[in-house]
Amino acid sequence: MSDQFKKLAAERAADDVTSGMKLGIGTGSTAEFFVHALAKRVADGLDVIGVPTSERTRELAESLGIRLTTLDELPELDLTVDGADELDPQLSLIKGGGGALLREKIVAGASAQMIVIADGSKEVATLGKFPLPIEVVPFGLETTRRAILQVLEDMELPLELALRGGTEQPYLTDGGHYILDAHLQQIADPGTLADRLVAIPGVVEHGLFLELATKAYVAGTDGVKTVLPI
Repeated sequence: MSDQFKKLAAERAADDVTSGMKLGIGTGSTAEFFVHALAKRVADGLDVIGVPTSERTRELAESLGIRLTTLDELPELDLTVDGADELDPQLSLIKGGGGALLREKIVAGASAQMIVIADGSKEVATLGKFPLPIEVVPFGLETTRRAILQVLEDMELPLELALRGGTEQPYLTDGGHYILDAHLQQIADPGTLADRLVAIPGVVEHGLFLELATKAYVAGTDGVKTVLPI
């Protein structure tokens, strides 16, 4: 059933796309539904160009005939459409479950607007139940890990930090980085946490997407609702 809801939200976002738009195209299961919906409109004559947020998205979009470029060629975008692992009433997000958080945030930051597409299970009152991905450089991993744990301790958050993929074969992002997943349960002050994490030298980026989303389409048993930040 959740796939049906993801598809509904994705198709609603695809309806917002108009010819001439420069698009950021997200990553993940919901974003893939958007790519398919967008490809149908492109086949019908919609003229757009997209910047994918991952190699996986690039391969899918290319296979479906969507014209693509890079941020180097097109540094300012009109709209990014992407999924989220969690979204709260302020449209603050946790993203990065699929491992593409760095490119997703760069693309979202280059866009005038960002539409989030999700099924109703992703809506939360407070962020944190979904593990927060923190992208880090492999060099000095233990030093970085300890610095993150110190931030979590200072903010009285759970000290549960796991290397994605494990130590034997760590998950590697498209940028060649590792991901540490922080199991925090509830993040009372995401703004402070975001600032403190990004100040750690070994942290490349984190999955807190704050003040980036301008609208969300959330699908459930009652159809697709529009959510605007409070």
